[in-house]
Amino acid sequence: MPELPEVETVANGVHARIHGQSVNSVWTSNKPQTFKSSPERIAETLTGSRIERVHRVGKTIVVDLSRPNLTREGKEAQFLVHLGMTGRLLVSEPDVPVPPHTHAILSLSGGRELRFVDARRFGRLSVRTPSEQEQGAYLGPGKEPLLIPLAEFIALFRGRKTPIKAALLNQSLLHGVGNIYADEALFRAGIRPKRQAARLTRAELGRLREGLITVLTHAIELGGSSVSDYVDAEGVRGFFQLEHRVYMRTGQPCLVCGTPIKKIVIGGRSTHFCLVCQR
Repeated sequence: MPELPEVETVANGVHARIHGQSVNSVWTSNKPQTFKSSPERIAETLTGSRIERVHRVGKTIVVDLSRPNLTREGKEAQFLVHLGMTGRLLVSEPDVPVPPHTHAILSLSGGRELRFVDARRFGRLSVRTPSEQEQGAYLGPGKEPLLIPLAEFIALFRGRKTPIKAALLNQSLLHGVGNIYADEALFRAGIRPKRQAARLTRAELGRLREGLITVLTHAIELGGSSVSDYVDAEGVRGFFQLEHRVYMRTGQPCLVCGTPIKKIVIGGRSTHFCLVCQR
């Protein structure tokens, strides 16, 4: 499943290519698993709207819309795209063949199309209008890991008896962090993934926060990790998988000490770490 860096890369790429354009028409496949809002409502909300901004909130791509033909009260809306496990959001020329498993096509005023492709249909599309935004625009379920202050980061784990790896994957605490970057951040912080979150010291949590910010930022710079189906807005794979220090390196020597990387399961998720470098 695409994590924060992959979703950020896709959102930035889509924004650069289509912001400021209007949606002329919308086609949907009407496959029920794909749509949290009804296809009819998605088409009604998007058609005629202007795309003001495309950005990431957690693991969700958020398209901010303005609707000039409506009253001020109903002017703004948002189109939410969750990529799920295999979802792709692609900006394409109309003459490029439509890939199999395409579930939505937005025809844009600039002549291109925005296509949502999802073979396994775990992705979700929805819209939010002002009447649904009782607490304002979509903010996601947890804190933003790239922006959270140290004191708030430490407070997230106070009293939590779960393993720190499981806590990092809890989207209600920090949204956007997934399996890859939890493993990589814990390695950089020198913390074993099974340690109880509440027992970590302030210094250890400080290292973890810095490690998380460092690994996420570097992964964004390299276009994310392509370990499965992930590609960016133009169908290009990322490169951060070449920088992994522990993730999916089971049995290979640690890049720091040479000890074979160990794999265990925590909360149903494969977890990779070094027995020597992480304590």
